[in-house]
Amino acid sequence: MAQKTSNEQTLTKKVWTLATTLSGQGIGFTDYITQLTYLLFLKMDDENVKLFAEESAIPEGYRWSDLIELDGLDLIEQYEKTLKELSDQPNLIGTIYTKAQNKIDKPVYLKKVITMINEEQWLVMDGDVKGAIYESILEKNGQDKKSGAGQYFTPRSLISTMVDVTRPQIGETVCDPACGTGGFLLAAYDYMKGQSSDKEKRDFLREKALHGYDNTALVVTLASMNLYLHGIGTDRSPILCQDSLEKSPSVLVDVILANPPFGTRPSGSVEINREDFYVETKNNQLNFLQHMMVMLKNGGRAAVVLPDNVLFEGGAGEVIRKKLLTEFNLHTILRLPTGIFYAQGVKANVLFFSKGTPTKDIWFYDYRTGVKHTLATNPMQRHHLDDFVECYKSENILARQETYDAESNPNGRWRKYNVDDILKRDKTSLDITWIKQNDDDNDYTLAELMAQIQEKSDNISKAVAELQKLMANIEE
Repeated sequence: MAQKTSNEQTLTKKVWTLATTLSGQGIGFTDYITQLTYLLFLKMDDENVKLFAEESAIPEGYRWSDLIELDGLDLIEQYEKTLKELSDQPNLIGTIYTKAQNKIDKPVYLKKVITMINEEQWLVMDGDVKGAIYESILEKNGQDKKSGAGQYFTPRSLISTMVDVTRPQIGETVCDPACGTGGFLLAAYDYMKGQSSDKEKRDFLREKALHGYDNTALVVTLASMNLYLHGIGTDRSPILCQDSLEKSPSVLVDVILANPPFGTRPSGSVEINREDFYVETKNNQLNFLQHMMVMLKNGGRAAVVLPDNVLFEGGAGEVIRKKLLTEFNLHTILRLPTGIFYAQGVKANVLFFSKGTPTKDIWFYDYRTGVKHTLATNPMQRHHLDDFVECYKSENILARQETYDAESNPNGRWRKYNVDDILKRDKTSLDITWIKQNDDDNDYTLAELMAQIQEKSDNISKAVAELQKLMANIEE
């Protein structure tokens, strides 16, 4: 195991050192990783032929051997022809090379990447090692502010918590309709793969159990490769490049794990007009929530990260919340602190619900009030959510017990509300806080603090200007 880790760390460092070199030449980390993905697949296909005498999945004339001996402009030309050809291929190849383009236009640097890949035998590496190398690169890329890739990442600590309490079982189907680089799907796969040694069940898990969707070609490429390196979807990528909201789901699933994009729909997106939705709205998060409600099988369950506005927004928001309470069992809401996502100041929650029976009680876990995390100095880790997992009682939610008590523990973080009380609230609001704290302890992000300072500074400037006017009048 130590050797595995050592190899993994050495290779990750090697890959990332080259990324840093290329960055100095104006080649962004995201572009580098995308090209790494394209080339890595060619190299592994080549190894599959040479080491295992398998037939190549790549058409003749566009293989690793057609690149490796070339230099200069010949290399660039051949590489770009290869990307064009492979993007037109069916199945996994076409998915990995979705809208593929060369972003390393200087031959000397493209050659450096090819040489580094060629020095390793990737296919014989343990799947977990290959996957871990790739994931660590994706994660580092997400941390790079200039790349803009942070939007694709949900903290691993949160992903593993959501999977642990949702408990996907081998034989079930799992979907993420806004999958980014595949973090939820991989975590679900890891959770399920040790549950059975039955070949049929394991084959189903690898090839048919997982479904992911993303509307960004780059992300689909990275996610498909990520899953492939973990031994998932070797014939068909579980990831499709499509806008989940445009049309009704083609399959219903047992489990949904997701963190759909916050904010508005990208410009140029198709207007959402779905007959299977409960209400028409332009709110992106509410539409994703509706889509997931529709996509669940009866008896299916979901764990979804959603911003605060979903809990209290009127109009369409209220209609959807009432539907969620009457036709679904919205049994748990985890309130998250700020400082855990790459986007600053995001206030979010995880909604846990199942389809087919109405809600009786909603259990709230307040992991926000008085909680401070930052990505740099105090990132949220899995152990920070151990108490929530313990309170959740995933093996038997009927055994739950409140830690809140009006008399003995008014700041207990785990509290139950009856659905009748919720339905009486203005707009059926689920935006509930009960823990009292001193004003000095308010959880402000750096951006929020700077905004406050700026506001106070502006007010002082205005006051000084007014005072100067008064002084001028007095002097006159």
